[in-house]
Amino acid sequence: MLRATHFPLTRYPTVFALRQSLVPILSISSFPSSFLQKLSTFSAFHSFSNPLSPTRPSLVALTPRQLSPMVGHPQLRPSASFNSESSSGGSREILVQHLLLKEDDQKLLLELQQRIAEGEDLSDLAVEYSICPSKEEGGMLGWVRKGQMVPEFEEAAFSAPLNKVVKCKTNFGWHLLQVLSEREESLLKDIQPEEFHAKMQDPSFIEEAQLIDVREPEEVSQASLPGFQVLPLRQFGIWGPEITSKFDPMKDTYVMCHHGMRSLQVAKWLQTQGFRKVFNLYGGIHAYATKVDPSVPTY
Repeated sequence: MLRATHFPLTRYPTVFALRQSLVPILSISSFPSSFLQKLSTFSAFHSFSNPLSPTRPSLVALTPRQLSPMVGHPQLRPSASFNSESSSGGSREILVQHLLLKEDDQKLLLELQQRIAEGEDLSDLAVEYSICPSKEEGGMLGWVRKGQMVPEFEEAAFSAPLNKVVKCKTNFGWHLLQVLSEREESLLKDIQPEEFHAKMQDPSFIEEAQLIDVREPEEVSQASLPGFQVLPLRQFGIWGPEITSKFDPMKDTYVMCHHGMRSLQVAKWLQTQGFRKVFNLYGGIHAYATKVDPSVPTY
């Protein structure tokens, strides 16, 4: 039985299939395959034809287990930057789990509603009956905020009382969903090289902030910045599962790579792991070297 205190948030991209738009994957073909499996949730899904017959994006070889049955045609599109703050006054994120049934399974829907009313747990029923791959996680979808999901699901989820199971219907079928917890919306934004350089001049900044370099060792040997802890993408399978024990999700966290593309995806992933304030160094170490500190080598 899954509870809010123990859940993997990124194993399946189900919730992102429900979302209307997301930050797209950039230069995804250069990523290690193990990292792609974790970051497949960050693809931008824009069409949902034939939800029971998922197709695969051309740039990434995803297994059927990685694709939600609600995904029709995942689309990848480029984007130069991500400069908007995710946090705003009064906004919130909710932790959602759900169970998905086919549209014509009305009888089963009523049966499951009755069993829940009699005290059975939604996550247990999701494991047995849901047609969504998230069933293996008890239907856990993770933390979401308004503006990221299809309207029917979003309206039901954000109006549902905590822990009360409610139903809604979308193009994917019937959902029984439950909001397990809520929190203030987290922040994710780009930080320009000039602003980051100014922060680096304060010795206390390096001591208090968490600085993560997601480049490979051979890249770091060519150019580096003080205070950064190197977490190579090729070793994601090692440090990924332990990220919340290595770093404090409550501290400001800055992520850097070569040109800023990969680090944005890592920043998004950190946000799903509960990190409250995550900053992506826009343009990466290359932009930092060319714009503010020519003493840093370029490559």
